Amino acid sequence: MTTTSATTAAIAVEEHALAHNYHPLSVVVATAEGAWVTDVDGKRYLDCLAAYSAVNFGHSNPRLIAAAKAQLDRVTLTSRAFHNDQLGPFADALATLLGKEMVLPMNTGAEAVESAIKVARAWGYRVKGVPEGRAKIIVMDGNFHGRTTTIISFSNDPEARADFGPYTPGFTSVPYGDIDAVAAAIDDDTVAVLVEPIQGEAGVVVPPAEFLPALRALATDRRVLMIADEIQSGLGRTGSTVSCDLVGVVPDLYLLGKALGGGIVPVSAVVGDASVLGVLRPGEHGSTFGGNPLAAAVGLEVVSMLSTGEFQERASVLGAHLRSSLEGLIGSGVVEVRGAGLWAGIDIDPALASGRAVCEALMERGVLAKDTHGSTIRLAPPLVVTAEELDWAVEQLRAVLASF
Repeated sequence: MTTTSATTAAIAVEEHALAHNYHPLSVVVATAEGAWVTDVDGKRYLDCLAAYSAVNFGHSNPRLIAAAKAQLDRVTLTSRAFHNDQLGPFADALATLLGKEMVLPMNTGAEAVESAIKVARAWGYRVKGVPEGRAKIIVMDGNFHGRTTTIISFSNDPEARADFGPYTPGFTSVPYGDIDAVAAAIDDDTVAVLVEPIQGEAGVVVPPAEFLPALRALATDRRVLMIADEIQSGLGRTGSTVSCDLVGVVPDLYLLGKALGGGIVPVSAVVGDASVLGVLRPGEHGSTFGGNPLAAAVGLEVVSMLSTGEFQERASVLGAHLRSSLEGLIGSGVVEVRGAGLWAGIDIDPALASGRAVCEALMERGVLAKDTHGSTIRLAPPLVVTAEELDWAVEQLRAVLASF
């Protein structure tokens, strides 16, 4: 891999000053627009990661930049000690988009997950009548919901979990997509089931088509909350507003993040009905930055852009095109292709190359992607990408695989 002096110098500063909790590719991005980024040496790359779906609407999207700039000149932060004129319209629009009644605004995806855990436990004690201190939440093997201490307590990924104990109790993990295992795990103390409708970090793993509808029915029957983590899969990525829409399922709580901030500011939210989110009382949960005017102004514009269905349609049509092209690589270094909309998990033959090696080779050819779990790479380009750009990216992957 070739690196220039500018790239080498920039990386050296990062490695000296930053904690080594990431292992990024050797590209130093300086500017970005649409589906493309440009490094410190002026080389352009097609961004096929979109910051793990945080940049669904493209880098420097004009509508989102305009909304942010307009708000910057007005007020950016008040804290929730006071009202602000952007938060109410944002919350109302987001709740309407998802057919719910209430929004709990936060900042990061992990905060949304932590908030939902607290809400589910409070609902269990105050509404369902679970004895204090015994609330249990069912989670899925292979899950990824964030990096906080509580969240990694129910991860079974050694890299996320090892050496960070003692772990938070109250969680039971079952095989992803196995409705019988979920049913067997539910007892009188169970307050919720937390699920990614599509597991992103695991490699864009799509459950059996009947799993989420069966889970919804089971949760209703056994009086437990269904919580859908749509932080990566939501807001247009899978060809629908949220991926639960693909199978006609409405959870009790949606968890949103990443793309909700338009790639400009961190914005997350728990979205549900008053019968669930209404359990929170003043002073029990909060965030200084959650729901700030700048975040709300950008989030409101994101909701407005999604309300037309244009981005969902693009993801659906272009996703089918991408999937067909990628499946043509099966047998030529690719073992399996999974995904929905503009989100694909590609299993590389481990005898050929690691996912990291493939991503490094793609970078040399002007395509940025991310590996996971050894031999899998993920593609999640901004939804503004074109069919021609996708075709070019697949051709670069074909060439990389042939080179190995």
